[in-house]
Amino acid sequence: MSNQHSVQALSWRRLYLSRAKLKASNRTSALLAGFAMVALVEIQLDEKIPDGLMIAFSVCTTMLVVVHMFALLISTCILPNIEAVSNVHNVNAVHESPHDSLHCYIEMAWGFSTILGIIFFLLDIILLCWVKFHNYNNAAVASTAIAVPVLVILCVFAVHFYRRLVAHKYERSTRGLQELESMATELDNGGKCAAAAAVGDESRVVQNV
Repeated sequence: MSNQHSVQALSWRRLYLSRAKLKASNRTSALLAGFAMVALVEIQLDEKIPDGLMIAFSVCTTMLVVVHMFALLISTCILPNIEAVSNVHNVNAVHESPHDSLHCYIEMAWGFSTILGIIFFLLDIILLCWVKFHNYNNAAVASTAIAVPVLVILCVFAVHFYRRLVAHKYERSTRGLQELESMATELDNGGKCAAAAAVGDESRVVQNV
């Protein structure tokens, strides 16, 4: 019974984690995509801006919006189904949730929103500073000098965090496999004991006859 409870608790933990990731992706994507759209609409363009800079800014802004809209679409489609199951007060309801079968899409939305989307966001900030202050090179260079180290630190942190997360998941998976093996061994030993007891009872019945 305790093993069954531990399996149910692990399933519910995965469900709540998936729900939290989708909620974070939803909020982050909506916020950053809205910022990109406002920046694209409100920016005052100058005819003296180089064409290459304008192309880079437009492409980066478009990619920023597309990435966050894709993450927002995934979270909007999957989150209601998970929310419906998480609000049911039944331990077996977790098996009705699609968080396991759609795990790859949830991780994709999480990665697009928090990693790829934030990288595009910082690049868009850099390009926006160059577009806005193209007549003031010192201001654009200062903004770039601040944003580029932050971007590098973000990429290093993302790689480090991902490796630690993979190691943690591997450790938990190994522990889960060991628990399943111990459960199978206990069930096998219990079956053998029951079979031996049944054989003993039959032998005693035959002897009494």
